[in-house]
Amino acid sequence: MWIYEKKLEYPVRVSGPNPRLAKIVIEQYGGADGEAAAANRYLTQRYTMPTGMAKGVLTDIGTEELAHWEIVATLVYKLLKGVTPAQMRAAGLDGYYADHGKDVFMVNATGVPFTSSYFNAKGDVIANLHEDMAAEQKARATYENILNLSDDPCVNDTLKFLREREVVHFQRFGEVLDNVQTFLNSKKYY
Repeated sequence: MWIYEKKLEYPVRVSGPNPRLAKIVIEQYGGADGEAAAANRYLTQRYTMPTGMAKGVLTDIGTEELAHWEIVATLVYKLLKGVTPAQMRAAGLDGYYADHGKDVFMVNATGVPFTSSYFNAKGDVIANLHEDMAAEQKARATYENILNLSDDPCVNDTLKFLREREVVHFQRFGEVLDNVQTFLNSKKYY
């Protein structure tokens, strides 16, 4: 289906253990506007897209979101590496630790587990594409919020990369929307 190169799309560095920051960053791992929701949204919606270009872009961005999901997981893993249970408790992660230890698990920043209700496939390609564009803007805004809370310049570097990819994806979905609307409005000859 695709070739998987066993290295991250972007290098992930952290200045050191930081469970407080891990608790915030995990929002983009298992939250409503995070990478897992985006990947599932696009890889589900691609099947009913009416043009090859639209199917291709949703497939491309969906698989890129999986790569971003891995980047976010790596951030969380590195931020929790070497952290003691007492430090987890002090960061408000005692319930998380009780359930998952230091494994990276699909929850949002407040500990709510991931759910497929975070994304939709409406059966209307125009509605789906507008949802996709909105999803990219919400993800961009979430990255900006996390950046405002982060005190780690290494983490910020990775977060800025991911935020910029949301901007690119928004632009690409705008191109897909134009392509699909042109197709739907064109006279069909058989």
